[in-house]
Amino acid sequence: MNGLVTSATEKIHGVPRIPLAEKIDRSVEWITEHFREELDQFGLWVEARINGLTDLLLTPTPLLMVLILAALAWLLKDWKLAAGTVVGMVIVIGLAQWENAMATAALVISATLVALLIGIPIGVLAARSDRFSSMVKPVMDFMQTMPSMVWLVPVVLFFGGGVHAGLVATVIFALAPGVRFTELGIRQVDAEVVEAAHAFGATPRQILREVQLPLAMPTVMAGVNQVIMLSLSMAVIAGMVGGGGLGGEVVGAIAGLEVGLGFEAGMAVVVLAIYLDRITASAGDRRPGRGRLQGLRRRLTKNQQQPVAA
Repeated sequence: MNGLVTSATEKIHGVPRIPLAEKIDRSVEWITEHFREELDQFGLWVEARINGLTDLLLTPTPLLMVLILAALAWLLKDWKLAAGTVVGMVIVIGLAQWENAMATAALVISATLVALLIGIPIGVLAARSDRFSSMVKPVMDFMQTMPSMVWLVPVVLFFGGGVHAGLVATVIFALAPGVRFTELGIRQVDAEVVEAAHAFGATPRQILREVQLPLAMPTVMAGVNQVIMLSLSMAVIAGMVGGGGLGGEVVGAIAGLEVGLGFEAGMAVVVLAIYLDRITASAGDRRPGRGRLQGLRRRLTKNQQQPVAA
């Protein structure tokens, strides 16, 4: 080492050795030793819920489920997305990846719901307190910039392999956008609107629920979209720890050097990602004329405003 390393345990290139790995290892060992039963019970509970959602998605026949997904796309956006949904999902069926795609969708939906249940309240608190926001931002930076596969290591030690381990790793990786976009959306609400609500005697809770969150909804939905996309990308990586679904197929293709199988699973991931992206983007689009549900709501409102003839 040319004399640069004075001691393998004390200094490296003249800098004292930071025993971060040792401290983290001891912390993980302590947690697994004292909370093994609780972690196992939590893992079984999570796995049962995800498997139940997977079974629910697989209950209709594949073609019937395709029609349901296409109807949702038509209601939220237009017939073009509905037609694209039919074509894409039929391709997934033809590639024999339908069951795996539904398993991945169940994992993504579950992880997204958990991430939003945690992230949105944290984002609201961060928007209302500058001190809390300054505390949360470094944590979110750390969670977002840490390589995704690093989260698999402690998760496997805590929960072992399986779909529940994939869920926990996915939630950790996908949590940050839900917090950031919620805070951003609320902070961007016009201060004059908030002051007007104060002037009319609204409580802080009423202002949040009836003014800030509705006006911030497009930004919040953009965060939901990002959470879903990150969840999907992490759900594929979670196949390395037994997460199953399309991620398991990709990992199996890598292990067996099966290029064709890898492309089939990858194509299914692409179709699922495009569908989820377009659906969430349409749900957050507040422009007039977007989606059949908004058009129906607009016509009902117009009919209610018309005067009744005597």
